[in-house]
Amino acid sequence: MKQREELFPTVHAFIVYCEKEKNFSTHTLRAYRADLEAFYDYLRVQKIALIDRNAISHYIGFLLKHGMDSRSVARKLSSLKSYFRYLKRMDVISNNPTAGIRTPKIKKHLPGFLSYDQVEQALVITSPRDRAIMEVLYSCGVRAQELVSLRIVDIDLNRDEVRVKGKGGKERIVPLGRIAKHAILDYIKVRADTARSVERARATPELFLNYRGGRLTTRSLQEIVKKYLARVAQAAGTNPHIMRHSFATHLLENGADLRAVQELLGHASLSTVQIYTHLTKKRLREIYLQKHPRAE
Repeated sequence: MKQREELFPTVHAFIVYCEKEKNFSTHTLRAYRADLEAFYDYLRVQKIALIDRNAISHYIGFLLKHGMDSRSVARKLSSLKSYFRYLKRMDVISNNPTAGIRTPKIKKHLPGFLSYDQVEQALVITSPRDRAIMEVLYSCGVRAQELVSLRIVDIDLNRDEVRVKGKGGKERIVPLGRIAKHAILDYIKVRADTARSVERARATPELFLNYRGGRLTTRSLQEIVKKYLARVAQAAGTNPHIMRHSFATHLLENGADLRAVQELLGHASLSTVQIYTHLTKKRLREIYLQKHPRAE
């Protein structure tokens, strides 16, 4: 295997590869870089010069021993696996030191979601921009990064469709609900006028703008969503992703096909979506116990 100091410079090359060839998001690139730099920092502190399977195993064990949750450790190991697969493909190393190392078992948890009544209460909004944001989140089930990346040209008001650029640059077409469509139309009428710089607003291709007329950031989006969801949900349920969870759950509860929901969410694997079936089964059981005359 290679020495630590020989391999560290390849981190930058790997990040460039992920950006140019894989078209990964800025968020993913930042996470990869942080995970790899943390790994090399560990090796330096522990004075581990040779990077082999033992070095990887010791690192994973160190993280778990010092209290990092299994989900975070699994993500870091995934970053290392992607990195070393790249090095092997580039013939930088002859053996992948992460091969055969098992991912820590992650305890599955049910994602939170809002009831339909909670959604209705949260969507009583006077700001045209904020109302359009919240309606699109719930109508289309998009991720936070996908929403702030939406351009005006991605909204097809004739077909009632939205072109969404998802993870890895993959595009999907999502139907646009009637209420969300009208919310977007109302916002577009005042979009430039509400910005501090009208010229900048008109030159910005993204649909949702900040008060300066530039593209909205995910951090600003989080604050906007938190403002309206705080009325109806506790702190753990006030992030943009809970609107996506609610979108999927409400579709399944109303009889939507699991594969259709998978396509709408932009998930590559059906197993990722199947966690929502636990939510719907629980809800169906509650309804059964409440409504069936011989349930108890």
